[in-house]
Amino acid sequence: MSAPTTRRAALAILATTAAAWRQARAQSPAPAQRLRIGFQKGSFNLALLKSYGLLEQRLSGARIQWTEFPAGPQLLEALALGSVDLGATGDAPPVFAQAAGKDVVYVGAEPPKPDSSAVLVKPDSPLKTLADLKGHRIALQKGSSAHFLAVQAIRRAGLAWADIQPVYLPPAEARAAFERGSVDAWAVWDPYYAAAEISGELRTLATSRGLTSNNTFYLASRALSQQPALLKTLFQALTDTDARVQTDRRDAVQRYAEFAGLSVAIVQRMVERRGAAPVSPLSAQLVGEQQQVADAFAELGLIPRPIRVADAIVQFKA
Repeated sequence: MSAPTTRRAALAILATTAAAWRQARAQSPAPAQRLRIGFQKGSFNLALLKSYGLLEQRLSGARIQWTEFPAGPQLLEALALGSVDLGATGDAPPVFAQAAGKDVVYVGAEPPKPDSSAVLVKPDSPLKTLADLKGHRIALQKGSSAHFLAVQAIRRAGLAWADIQPVYLPPAEARAAFERGSVDAWAVWDPYYAAAEISGELRTLATSRGLTSNNTFYLASRALSQQPALLKTLFQALTDTDARVQTDRRDAVQRYAEFAGLSVAIVQRMVERRGAAPVSPLSAQLVGEQQQVADAFAELGLIPRPIRVADAIVQFKA
């Protein structure tokens, strides 16, 4: 065989091999998608989404990892570090995260729940009004929705933030401090609020109604925020979860009680305060409300710098 013929044969073999390789790659399955979701005790929709298994059904083959956190600030720290891809928090945690320069992105929200958090005192406490909080110790999770509730409560009472003594504790530790009398009041959200309420160990000094909207936001990693199709699937699964809750509330309450290790009575009280909670992209009104949260913390010097909430929002059509 001549040299040119040999070269032509070799080139033909290479071409055939390359074509076969391309075909094999096209036919080989894509690597399984990994989705890491962070949630809290109060993440009702996420907890039930996990229980119902709707996401696993709709993302067949995906590796979905669920991780529980004690509160929003800890969840968003994990999100910023790349340990989770998506999570839900109240209004304050993303403000603190953005002000600290963390790369977190708002991608969705639930409707307001203005009755789902409160400032609590003991039944026999001499504190009768918000103004009576002056000079007293208030337990709260720093950078949480309860932090903003406390800010608004103090403002409503005509007091300065310096007039109270905030004691920054995660919910479980805050309850222990409240029960032993180490603090005079406790600002917290459901289900911790409902649990203490059912036990009869408290009196509600004020709920968040009229003070905050108690909004719930969904935040994502930068990478996930650039996958609108996946986010739409997530939000539809969450919205369908909420619809299932409305249809069969008894089953939802039982499932959540088992997940959270709470009594059915506590969960029923929590659910009574919730309306329908479909998940959708942020409205202009919600963005405006969240900017007010950020401005309030900035004015008090509780975050290191003022922020523009809109800079951390990704909008897409649901």
